[in-house]
Amino acid sequence: MMELVQRASSCFIHTAKFSSPQKRRHLANSSCKSRKKKSQTNTTSSDFARTKSLVVRGSDEVDTAVVLDKPTLRPPRFQVFNGSPAPFGATARDGGVNFAVFSMNAVSATLCLTTLSDLQDKRVIEQIPLDPLTNKTGDVWHVFLKGDFTEMVYGYKFDGDFSPQGGHYYDSSQLLLDPYAKAVVSRGEFGVLGPEGDCWPQMACMVPSPDAQFDWEGDLPLKLPQRDLVIYELHVRGFTRHDSSQTEFPGTYVGVVEKLDHLKELGVNCMELMPCHEFNELEYYSYNSVLGDYKMNFWGYSTINYFSPMIRYSSAGNLDCGHGAINEFKLLVKEAHKREIEVIMDVVFNHTAEGNEKGPTLSFRGVDNSVFYMLAPKGEFYNYSGCGNTFNCNHPVVRQFILDCLRYWVTEMHVDGFRFDLASILTRGSSLWDAVNVYGNPVGGDLLTTGTPLSNPPLVDMISNDPVLRGVKLLAEAWDCGLYQVGRFPHWGIWSEWNGKYRDTVRQFIKGTDGFSGAFAECLCGSPNLYQVGGRKPWNSINFVCAHDGFTLADLVMYNDKHNLANGEDNNDGENHNNSWNCGQEGEFTSISVKKLRKRQMRNFFLCLMVSQGVPMIYMGDEYGHTKGGNNNTYCHDNYINYFRWDKKEEALPDFFRFCCLMTQLRRESESLGLNDFPTAERLQWHGHSPGTPDWSEASRFVAFTLIDSVKGALYIAFNTSHLPVTISLPERPGYRWEPLVDTSKPAPFDFLTDDLPERDTAIKQYAHFLDANLYPMLSYSSIILVLSPDNDA
Repeated sequence: MMELVQRASSCFIHTAKFSSPQKRRHLANSSCKSRKKKSQTNTTSSDFARTKSLVVRGSDEVDTAVVLDKPTLRPPRFQVFNGSPAPFGATARDGGVNFAVFSMNAVSATLCLTTLSDLQDKRVIEQIPLDPLTNKTGDVWHVFLKGDFTEMVYGYKFDGDFSPQGGHYYDSSQLLLDPYAKAVVSRGEFGVLGPEGDCWPQMACMVPSPDAQFDWEGDLPLKLPQRDLVIYELHVRGFTRHDSSQTEFPGTYVGVVEKLDHLKELGVNCMELMPCHEFNELEYYSYNSVLGDYKMNFWGYSTINYFSPMIRYSSAGNLDCGHGAINEFKLLVKEAHKREIEVIMDVVFNHTAEGNEKGPTLSFRGVDNSVFYMLAPKGEFYNYSGCGNTFNCNHPVVRQFILDCLRYWVTEMHVDGFRFDLASILTRGSSLWDAVNVYGNPVGGDLLTTGTPLSNPPLVDMISNDPVLRGVKLLAEAWDCGLYQVGRFPHWGIWSEWNGKYRDTVRQFIKGTDGFSGAFAECLCGSPNLYQVGGRKPWNSINFVCAHDGFTLADLVMYNDKHNLANGEDNNDGENHNNSWNCGQEGEFTSISVKKLRKRQMRNFFLCLMVSQGVPMIYMGDEYGHTKGGNNNTYCHDNYINYFRWDKKEEALPDFFRFCCLMTQLRRESESLGLNDFPTAERLQWHGHSPGTPDWSEASRFVAFTLIDSVKGALYIAFNTSHLPVTISLPERPGYRWEPLVDTSKPAPFDFLTDDLPERDTAIKQYAHFLDANLYPMLSYSSIILVLSPDNDA
């Protein structure tokens, strides 16, 4: 049954008595001001054309003014129907748009629509109250509209209890975002303040268009075997924002598209995008006296809406209400797939941008705070994320929301997987945990407080067994502020983990710390001590030495201590224990000998990453030696500190960048460097300074091994992290001899001897007298790769 929006027709009558014409003019002015104010606040008043119809003059110099406002009705903007409770969000269909939103505790709901121009002035031009009898099914409010939605956006207003101690923050004056909105419109340009310097201008949601189309050109999921991946952690804005990128639209999805061939050249086949959901980069906006600029939320780990791509990462901005941002993200995915590069999204389902009780109310808090957040008995926000609130992930409604969101990005946006930030929060019990409600029956010992880790968390269970999602890459950052689960994250055989233990162990061993040789060997094998017992594979370990959070690779060898003064927090922020070594002198400017050692160490780290079983991950800029000046917490810098320097990459082309490209190529070409199972003694043999005699003692700083490889024949790989050089004996292979391929102690291009290197034969002759005796000299802090070749002189 159709319900037309009815607009009351009324006359406003103003009467007053004045003793002078001046006061009559005052009456007219006051009446105009009153109507002007009313037109800004009353959504129906703009529909009427008002005229003065009668002025009656009285006696005794007293005027009586009667102003009649005669309305002129115009056709209603929309036809209003009851609508459907599914699907959630705004859905274009049947010549109109269906709106559906969940709120269990609200007593009323109003759908609000406005235009882009009116949004800037915080004006709503249409308010459609939802009838609890006809526009509500269960806890879902819904309505179906037909009409002209050109350049229109929408939001909701909810009413109910405002009782923080009860967990409710309802305020009918606030326009809220739909949690299922597919794009969020506010400011169109990154880092630019809203009207009147507002850091949090009014936001609204894109109304979907039935005409919105994108030509995928037959794009299909790549489905690359995970063991073959080389992941590159990339920040969309930072990748091309520097002037040296020379891109047409720097700092955007389109800018990344222009530079995808760089990743192909490096040997990367998977991008892990730092947060691309809608967030507010002005969240931390404040003057930074150290650098003379303004602090930003640059990294983006503070989500506003999980279905919406970050609109200010698009060249279109909000000019078309977000459709352009959606298409530009799709373009990035499509063009990456054309180059055989998968796309993984970094998703932040552990907390939102609304923070604690002092934070802004943008969406979830005003829609149903007690459902979407973990709350203590008196309404306080649990803070397992360290960011003010904790998303109530294992609540039935919230976990379905997360599942719907992930499915959307896979089916509609074609992404290939997800990296879950602070994923341990996904395993915590929700507020008012009730096993009977979740599982249908009590669970033994089910006396759980909010946030207790669950052995079989329902959300992870649902994702792991979802017919759409179990076929994509699922990566967990297996920790949060109070829970560390590396090697123990609930996995159902398919989840991988950012291996923080790999990072810490490799850093310690490569810089020459005693007591890590055995742990380092485990890392080289894909960390079977963490993953084999649980039935997982080497590729369930995402190996990394550096990531966005912490030192870059160059800073790892330049600084003993963090240097975060540029953050404006007196160097109190960021990790204090970096397991770094400055190679003898602190800072970028130092002696030539120290610089040579640093380059050697960078090659050692990268070589280790590429020869380890598991999946290697490279941090953006490490391939040319990007430095952040020793800052290990650059979350707030929208400047050169976080920007990829394409000019520096050009400088590194014949040196470190070349080495990185050749190492990824070697990994890709070697069957044994990306095994599907943990290596056994049939394939791998450990060595020490002499063949077959590994040294696992506390003081050992030498690890070597041979790998049988069906393509290369065999590889000999060794690490000498001592401050002393050593001459090693190589394993005997009758009829074959070991030939040098990689030696990190050599300057470029002799650090990697390619077949087309003009001076290759001369370089090999320099080793000949050692190799003839089955020996090889290794300098301190160096690593080598030798390849087994037929001995023509045997």
